[in-house]
Parts: sequence; C-alpha cells; structure tokens
Amino acid sequence: MHADRTSDLPASTVDTTLRVALPKGRMQEGLFALLREAGVSVRIGARGYRPTLGLPDTETKLLKPQSIVEMLHQGSRDVGFAGADWVAELGVDIVEVLDLELDPVQLVAAAPGALLGLAGRLPSRRLIVASEYQRLTTLWIAERGMDATVLRSYGATEVFPPEDADLIVDNTATGETLAANGLHIFDVLLRSSTRLYASRAAWADPTRRGRIEDLVLVLRSVLEARRRVMVEVNVTDELLEAVVRVLPCMREPTIARLHGNAGFAIKAAVPREALATLIPRVKAAGGTDIVVSALAQLVP
Repeated sequence: MHADRTSDLPASTVDTTLRVALPKGRMQEGLFALLREAGVSVRIGARGYRPTLGLPDTETKLLKPQSIVEMLHQGSRDVGFAGADWVAELGVDIVEVLDLELDPVQLVAAAPGALLGLAGRLPSRRLIVASEYQRLTTLWIAERGMDATVLRSYGATEVFPPEDADLIVDNTATGETLAANGLHIFDVLLRSSTRLYASRAAWADPTRRGRIEDLVLVLRSVLEARRRVMVEVNVTDELLEAVVRVLPCMREPTIARLHGNAGFAIKAAVPREALATLIPRVKAAGGTDIVVSALAQLVP
C-alpha cells in the first residue's frame, strides 16, 4: 500500500481542470442562452467540437447526449448536460446536480388507433415495439406483462407502425408528430428535461465539487429570475401594511421612505405567474405608481 501523496505535490502539478461536456443538437439553443444569461460565454470555433467556455481552468467538448452520459459514468468527463431520459435508458451511476427545466419531453407509448380499438387497450397477441430506448422499453414490457419484442430504431420511430411495428416508445414534446402519423399516446413511461450531471469522482473531489456548485449557483439564479419579476409600488403610511400583506415575496419586501416623507416605496420579487391577479389586488389595497421589471439573476 502506498500513501496518496497528491496533497504533497506542488500546486502547479495538481490537475485542477474541470472537464465539461456540452450537448450537440437540439439542446444547444436553450442551454447556451441560459449559460450566456448566467455570464458564462460559449465560443465555438471552426471545427466546432472543442468550444471555449467562459470559466477558468476548463476543458470543454461537444458530444452527443448519450455519449455525455457514458463518459460521466466512466469518469473521463467531470460534468455535463444531458436529458434525464438517456440517463435512465443507459442505467448509469452519475449525480444529478440541477434540473434546468429545458427541453421538457415525455417518454410515451403510442399506437395506431386501429390497434388500440374502442376500449383503448392493446390486443393480447404478440406485439412488436419499435424504440430507440431499448432498456426502458424492455422494462416497461415486463412491468405490463406484455407478450412483445423490441425492435431497435435509430430515429424517426414514429414511421414504423403499422407495417414494421405494432406500436412505439418514443419521446415527445407536444405529441404533434405522433398525431400526424396516426399514433395515439396511451401510456407515459417518464418525464425528462435537460439537466446538469456530474461524475461520481468529480462530485467526491472537494475542489471539483466546489467549482460545480459555483456553476449551479449562477445557473439557478437565472432560472429563479425567469420565474419572478420585480414589482415596485408606492403607498401612503396608513395603507403600508395592507399593501405588504398582498405582496408575495421571497422573504420580506424592501421598504424605503419616499422623499419628503410622502409615504413608502416597496420592492418585492414576485412569481411571474401571479401578476395577472396581483396587480389589481395591489392597486385595490392602495398601491400607486406600480412598476414591473424583469430580473436578470436572482440569488436567494
């Protein structure tokens, strides 16, 4: 047995590089916008596979989401962005760090209406299920006690029925493509979105984990800001408490005296979805000069 001498090495010889995996394909637009809003730039060169990320001491590579999941599992990447559906499909042991709530999809089972019949049930005969998600589909078949085999697809799964498969298991955001191909959703296997994952080794390393948590902090601040807006309102002394009671806020609202002791100015970060009913209530409680503004980042 040899003692770990890493801590005795000069700082310059210790590898502190954070190895980041960014997804290729449809996930990029929303993810890159989120990173930019968090102050993290992404620059992709002519070759396009090794972008520069606006974080210090970082080495970045563009990969397919499935590859990201596998590389996190084997530890060649420290942190990466991928869909929860592929993490479940590959059955890997990695750490889910943050749900970015981007690209929400459902993994569903869908079949032609003629197969389901008026009762909306599958026939009892042996069936062929086409899917890219071979593992999850096999588990689903076993859970339902179906007599079925899985036909592996490589994209465009919705075109398989009825000639080449009886039904499919596939991901969908809106269900429109399935409906356009005459398919009806009859079961939901799981819900997925783009999430930030870390390898077990990186998460166990204090230095790398600290850097990952710093990234989570700024990403979460943007996600929180997207859910809320800043409401500013003026109110007289006698109506202050009535307006404060109406305003939902994260902890307590910010209250300051107006010039000339003419009342108070109140500021509160409120849920965006509450605005339609909140503004009339604030006005009815005595609030005036109401201003609503967008937030860039919000750190609780």
